[in-house]
Amino acid sequence: MPTISCAFPPSIHTPAYAAIAESLGYERVWLYDSPALYHDIWVTLARVVERTTRIGVGTAVLVPNNRHPLVTASAIATIEDLAPGRLAVAIGTGFTGRMAMGHKALPWQFVRDYIETLRALLRGEAAEVDGKMVQMIHPDGFAPPRPLATPIVVAANGPKGFEVARELGDGVMTVTGGNPAFEWCSTLVFGTVLDPGESVTDARVIAAAGPALTVVYHAMYEGDPSSVEGLPGGVEWRQRLETVPEPIRHLATHQDHLVKVTERDAPVIDPNLLPAFTWTGTPSDVAARVEAAVASGVTEFIYQPIGDTPAEIERELRAFHGAAT
Repeated sequence: MPTISCAFPPSIHTPAYAAIAESLGYERVWLYDSPALYHDIWVTLARVVERTTRIGVGTAVLVPNNRHPLVTASAIATIEDLAPGRLAVAIGTGFTGRMAMGHKALPWQFVRDYIETLRALLRGEAAEVDGKMVQMIHPDGFAPPRPLATPIVVAANGPKGFEVARELGDGVMTVTGGNPAFEWCSTLVFGTVLDPGESVTDARVIAAAGPALTVVYHAMYEGDPSSVEGLPGGVEWRQRLETVPEPIRHLATHQDHLVKVTERDAPVIDPNLLPAFTWTGTPSDVAARVEAAVASGVTEFIYQPIGDTPAEIERELRAFHGAAT
């Protein structure tokens, strides 16, 4: 049976949501690393492990250039002290975490070097960073003894990233489905499970799945602005976005990312597209998608519920877990 995990944009509510996920049987809660949008990932992880007792925690995904490798190593040590063995760290080139600050994804060589340095530091070794030697020289009581065996997962969706994952990772995290070359293959999924009699046109369904649909437009625009014109309503969406001055356009592009649908994005919400771009469907629909994904090599599903209240989040978590298992 695959692992069923969940993901959240870090907020003041995340520890309470993580406690709900733990009570429902989720195996791990992953948090996003987007400083322009959400609470600090490491502070929130610390709050989560102090609010829960069993559930694993993870970063999905760290953006390497946001933090010196020694800063990340020390943060990992802090969580390992608070909750030994519960942490996993996913690292990637950066999507919203960088693009919401106006930058493109990092080169894979940068990510490779960062992971190699981080692993050396976690082993307790000295490593060169910016021309200077650094090392975890924490006294007793200020970090767990080295080496630290925290798993590192590489977030990748193409051949260069998969190569780094094979060489340096304990697993891979994707948004494109399974990769049977990895024993640990996580995939991030969105959407909502329909109640009996519900339709994709219902307001609840659109609110719970719509933000994941608009992210498709954001991602394609960042990759190639013209490509978004091939999506329904994409021409008009691009025209609306490009009325925003270029120096601050990236701020508008990623506004309310995976939280809610903005007024600018609302016109492209076609409910009939939700099943195509998200895992929105009946319990049997979701179960069939899980089965197909497992056959493709997925070993862990990371589901992000979307809602404004604890009751809405619990409803989404409960429905997905029930359908997926």
